[in-house]
Amino acid sequence: MISPIVLFIDRISNSSGRSKEAVKGVVLSVVAKMIYIISSFLIVPLTIDYVNPTQYGIWLTMSSIISWITLFDLGLGNGFRNRFAEAKAEGNIDLAKCYLSTTYFSVAIIVLVVFLAIIVGNVFIDWSTILNVDPVYSEELGKVFVILSAFFCLNMVANLVSTMLMADQKAGLASMIQGGGQLLSLISVWILTLVSKGSLTNLALYFAGMPCLLAIVVSLFVYSSRKYQEIAPRFRYVKMSLIRDILGIGLQFFIIYLCMIFIFQIINIIISREIGPDAVTEYNIAYKYFALLYTIFIIILTPFWSAFTDAYNRNDYSWMTRTMKALEYMWIGFAIIGVLMLIFARYVYIVWVGTNVDISPKLSLFVYIYVMILNLGNLYMYLINGIGTVRIQLIIYLSFAIVSWPLMTLACRLWGVEGIVIVPTIVLVFQTVFGKIQLRKLLNKSAKGLWLK
Repeated sequence: MISPIVLFIDRISNSSGRSKEAVKGVVLSVVAKMIYIISSFLIVPLTIDYVNPTQYGIWLTMSSIISWITLFDLGLGNGFRNRFAEAKAEGNIDLAKCYLSTTYFSVAIIVLVVFLAIIVGNVFIDWSTILNVDPVYSEELGKVFVILSAFFCLNMVANLVSTMLMADQKAGLASMIQGGGQLLSLISVWILTLVSKGSLTNLALYFAGMPCLLAIVVSLFVYSSRKYQEIAPRFRYVKMSLIRDILGIGLQFFIIYLCMIFIFQIINIIISREIGPDAVTEYNIAYKYFALLYTIFIIILTPFWSAFTDAYNRNDYSWMTRTMKALEYMWIGFAIIGVLMLIFARYVYIVWVGTNVDISPKLSLFVYIYVMILNLGNLYMYLINGIGTVRIQLIIYLSFAIVSWPLMTLACRLWGVEGIVIVPTIVLVFQTVFGKIQLRKLLNKSAKGLWLK
């Protein structure tokens, strides 16, 4: 399926050098994402067997909370991605390596402060109350929280190598890091099932630790290679004056992603509190199934973020227009494939996780709609992010983040786990409509005022 897709995009994009780099990134990402997808599917039944459906729901909820830590880079990662790509497009290697070193230094200082705050704050948190679970889990969840936080903080620094590779239009190599990390997590959980009894602490230690270790090893390898040795992070290249430049767009990315994580990740928390951890497991299995469409679609989109940065700085509007249309055709194809997945969902669930978890057809339908609108919204969001005009996204997500918790809680109480998906779906509809309008205005050079910010 992927080969016709990338060839089609390459043809529509007129086979430019930029298109070929993007397509190479797509092809390499296919291998990495297939590893990631297969590992992600296999790890679900393994993890449920290692612990149990209730503990797995607790694990998913705790992981969602910990993922918020990634926002504490204040958008430096995404801001760096755009600034680095711009500097490379202009041939300013000295500026590019200063952006890189400054970002590494800044993120390292931030995560150190955040982790120290987490250690102190964890003493006063009662996790059994927050997650509405048996108090017997409270002590272990405190340990799990610290372990996961430590690895997430380390990974925020180590994984900047992936951001650099994506900014350099090497998205395929960046995807290999992610795919390899998930494979190592799968192997670790499999070994745990053979040598130990179910333990959330062991799960946190090995599931989160192995991808972090891989990112560190890859970073050392990449920056010692001939291609990237010149720009390797060094303290003498740190220019604090560049932080404001990176944060100029980075802070907007930070607010957007803060709102997105709040809107989309609190789903697990609300389900756990209102219905219970078992319902978290049901929702996440349905989401993981249909997220296949999301994962593959992101394979295609990711290289075009930095490619759009390069094209916009070179005023190549015709290439950007052709590429946008090609990606829209791809989305239609994915929607059709999703319908087939919906038809066979019940049988896939049984083969995949057995009969221990019962997922209703209604939940599958709602998750399918949610994922397809997520894909379309991401199509426009990724391309706009490459151009760097993200103010409208910021306004949309900030507005909905303010009311998302009470709305999701109400929807969950009225319609159960299926109802909670309605709120993020509505958010994505707004983002998709305004994203399409803005991107068209940008590409026909009619964008003014807020549309250009």
